[in-house]
Amino acid sequence: LDSRMVRTRSRPFVTGAFRASPAWLWAIGAMLVLAVAGAALLLNAAVAVHTFLGAFVYGVVYTVWLKRRSCLNIVLGGLAGSFAVLAGASAVDPSIPAAPLWLAVVLFLWTPPHFWSLAIALHEDYEAAGVPMLPVVIGDRRAALVILAHTLAVVAASLMPAFSGLGWIYLSLASLGGAWFIVGSVQLVRTPGRRAAMTNFRASLTQLGLLLTGAIVDPLILG
Repeated sequence: LDSRMVRTRSRPFVTGAFRASPAWLWAIGAMLVLAVAGAALLLNAAVAVHTFLGAFVYGVVYTVWLKRRSCLNIVLGGLAGSFAVLAGASAVDPSIPAAPLWLAVVLFLWTPPHFWSLAIALHEDYEAAGVPMLPVVIGDRRAALVILAHTLAVVAASLMPAFSGLGWIYLSLASLGGAWFIVGSVQLVRTPGRRAAMTNFRASLTQLGLLLTGAIVDPLILG
């Protein structure tokens, strides 16, 4: 698959820098076992479960089952990011307070518009490779509308942690990043092409970066 996409043709397995072998699967499996076992022994069972589920969703559910079969691939694949948030939160408090739960929801909702924006920008690449990303299946214009709807949902969810334990610093950064993401998504609806798609792709990264910065800095300053 990587050899059929311009974006991924320079990856090590395509160029021959690494040679495909069953040994890689054993190595990946061993690292997963060590990660899960280490989390269980050094932290707690909740961290271990979320670590395993995150790896399973990304490596099996998304990559093996859905990536080349369904336009919902990245929707369910977004759960991998959610489990990463829950693993981190569980390391601090296995009961997982409301704010981290909302952040997990944000990661789940954020992943599709982030990657669908990239898929619009690289529409021909995904189409040539036979990957059924949403823009390939329903067209760029309709996909842009779905992206905008998801963006609005992401921004709404991203404000909730400010009312569930975090404070005004988080709210300010989440609002700023959310506004930036909405502007980018609206522009993508107006002109659904490569340039607007890449702008929105970068806006999604800015939004998530500001949000996570707020989640880290807010409790450090405000307690």
